[in-house]
Amino acid sequence: MNNLAASQMNSNNEHELHTLAEQIKAWGKDMGFQAVGITDVELGEHETRFQEWLDQGYHGDLAYMAQHGTKRSRPDELIPGTMRVISVRLDYLTIPARENENTTDAGHARVSRYALGRDYHKLMRKRQAKLAEKVEHAAQQLTPANQQYQYRAFVDSAPVLERALAEKAGLGWIGKNTMLMSREAGSYFFLGEIYTNLPLPIDSPDDKNNCGNCTACLDACPTNAFVSPYVLDAKKCISYLTIELKGSIPEELRPGIGNRIFGCDECQAVCPWNRFAKPTDELDFQPRHGLDTAQLIGLFHWSEEEFLERTAGSAIRRSGYEGWLRNIAIALGNAPRSIQVIEALKQRRNYPSEIVQEHLAWALAQHSVFLAVDNK
Repeated sequence: MNNLAASQMNSNNEHELHTLAEQIKAWGKDMGFQAVGITDVELGEHETRFQEWLDQGYHGDLAYMAQHGTKRSRPDELIPGTMRVISVRLDYLTIPARENENTTDAGHARVSRYALGRDYHKLMRKRQAKLAEKVEHAAQQLTPANQQYQYRAFVDSAPVLERALAEKAGLGWIGKNTMLMSREAGSYFFLGEIYTNLPLPIDSPDDKNNCGNCTACLDACPTNAFVSPYVLDAKKCISYLTIELKGSIPEELRPGIGNRIFGCDECQAVCPWNRFAKPTDELDFQPRHGLDTAQLIGLFHWSEEEFLERTAGSAIRRSGYEGWLRNIAIALGNAPRSIQVIEALKQRRNYPSEIVQEHLAWALAQHSVFLAVDNK
């Protein structure tokens, strides 16, 4: 093949790949994703910051964060041959931002917005699989060099620096609260990735961080979990404490948890960019079992069978029933003193769990009630 023919072939190939990249974005939006971007696999700066975070022990008991070596920050080590990552965004906000966040009803149970509806993993996996299949079919129509199309789709299912990849793919910027932020959607969204060996053209990241001098998210954290802007100590984060931590929650952090029983949205709720977040029409993300308006005492009365039934297909299952009772006990300990609150706590005193019993005793002590001297 002479140089002119080779150049022509390369030019045609680049044009086809560019066209495919545009098609991928259009297909993704047709499938319900609000944004789609493409990036390369160079994450050197993010790898350094991530390793420093691990070295400080800010990941707490999240041992999986330190596993897999550099595969988390080097996609081509996780999936050999990976050249590009297709990053997708799916919005999950179902009620106007800040609604129910500043309620004065301390008896109200606060559940992180993302967990009010069905678990997002299955929905996103299905859509990403369909998108990847369309890409695979289109790739087979390209030049022979691209016929060996390979891909893997991930939604929290592998060691992936999803926010770093999404930032590089132009989906937003990583804010001071370590969340990915978007100009038009704030931060109430899920991210997913498709690793591929196609040399697709890449998108440009946002050319600046748009947080400016704002520190609303850092100032609002109830447990002071932010070491500094962009650095979160997970061991103090309410989401970590109420979801990931399986043992005893440190006493000094319990008051800050307030009435949050699964996760925390405070750093998102106060973010000015979330004023632009628009409610989604996704039926799967709509609140189930009245969790957006539920009262603590009602949820505390759920039996384990009720918990398993009503959290089927929900992210809340991750806390487990023991964690559920532990979290609500803390919230009841933080609630205003009342006969109803005290009686609800006492009714659980025979539950066979040292963790639950410890937090029950703490909660009752907040209301000046001590099981050791209570003869009822």
